[in-house]
Amino acid sequence: MSSNDQINRTRALELALANIDRQYGKGAVMRMNDAQKAYIDVIPTGSIALDYALGVGGLPRGRIVEIYGPESSGKTTLTLHAIASVQRAGGIAAFIDAEHALDPEYAKKLGVDIDALLVSQPDSGEQALEISDMLIRSTAIDLIVIDSVAALVPRAELEGDMGDMHVGLQARLMSQALRKITSGLNQTGTTAIFINQLREKVGVFFGSPETTPGGRALKFYASVRLDIRRVETIKQGTEAVGNRTRVKVVKNKVAPPFKQAEFDVLYGVGISRESGLIDFAVDRGIIKKSGSWYVYGDDQLGQGKENARRFLLENKSVADEIENKIISLLGFRSNEFGDLPDHDAAVRTSPDTNSRKVSGTGAVHTTSGSPSAGKGTASGAVNNSRDSTGGDTPAGQGPLNLSVNRDVSTDTVSSKISDATHNQKPAGNGKSVKRKG
Repeated sequence: MSSNDQINRTRALELALANIDRQYGKGAVMRMNDAQKAYIDVIPTGSIALDYALGVGGLPRGRIVEIYGPESSGKTTLTLHAIASVQRAGGIAAFIDAEHALDPEYAKKLGVDIDALLVSQPDSGEQALEISDMLIRSTAIDLIVIDSVAALVPRAELEGDMGDMHVGLQARLMSQALRKITSGLNQTGTTAIFINQLREKVGVFFGSPETTPGGRALKFYASVRLDIRRVETIKQGTEAVGNRTRVKVVKNKVAPPFKQAEFDVLYGVGISRESGLIDFAVDRGIIKKSGSWYVYGDDQLGQGKENARRFLLENKSVADEIENKIISLLGFRSNEFGDLPDHDAAVRTSPDTNSRKVSGTGAVHTTSGSPSAGKGTASGAVNNSRDSTGGDTPAGQGPLNLSVNRDVSTDTVSSKISDATHNQKPAGNGKSVKRKG
């Protein structure tokens, strides 16, 4: 190839790249060496052992995460801790309660601000996924939890009779929905957690017969898949006070997979931060264990793990000091990440010269009328619906009427929020999202 042909090809490529950037935004196409080391924004899980097993310090933002396991293994507990982490950083979280089983009091004990939590109890799988898509594209949501995939019942199945055969309806529903929401998650930096149950395949003689409902689409679209199991019952004397839980990272697109983490889940408390710090610090020599005694520097934490846990619970400064040492040792950033509400792209380069941001400012009002911290706006219908007991809750500040405008020329999403006093009909055909109070 002559030098003139090479120059012409290079000019044509640069012209095409310039047109793509002008139409779809800066950084839509880039050379591999243009991007420096990617820093992945994460959401802490509440367990430092699990954050380490995930390889990046938590659940990656802008991605799909699937958590599956047997009944009462801690799936919802883990997601509630992630919601609490988001809220502590000033972000907004939503919970799509398809199982109609969310316990607000338990969520409150785990640190969730139930007054600021958006909750929806949809009537069908289509409604649940439509609400999820509208919230994601609003750019105002940092974390959305769908509990669970198995409870996303297609409308055709609800309208049919008991015993009717509906082959593949749920799998097709999930496949279509995931195709729609994946791009929105990456553009807005929203993390979507799908909780899933287990089923058993009939006639399997070799290998595990366990499988997850909802088809194969979620397995492909999920960047992280977590298998959570109870491995041991924690007892004080003869009384059971919690479970020892093991989580295996069976798929990980942001770090090496197949790592495992173990932590304690205490009844009425959730994931024990102090127990996790003790286990991790002992393994890395930060806390010394002599016989049954735990010693940190000049402090004797106690005899036995339970006494050491109580010491850290009563002396938060010591626990924070141990946690900071572990974070610096592992190279994690602080759990109280500060850039969550800014809604940057989930993976950004440093320096951030080519990042694509989603515009929009505003606030989503809680039932008490105080604005929730954080930037961004919301789309979809947000109002109060029936509570978990089936009763009607007061309208609070009224429904928030939301609209989304998509600028095709820049492929960005902008949204506007107006109060219900504008007398507009809620978007989404009356589908409702409520705040637990």
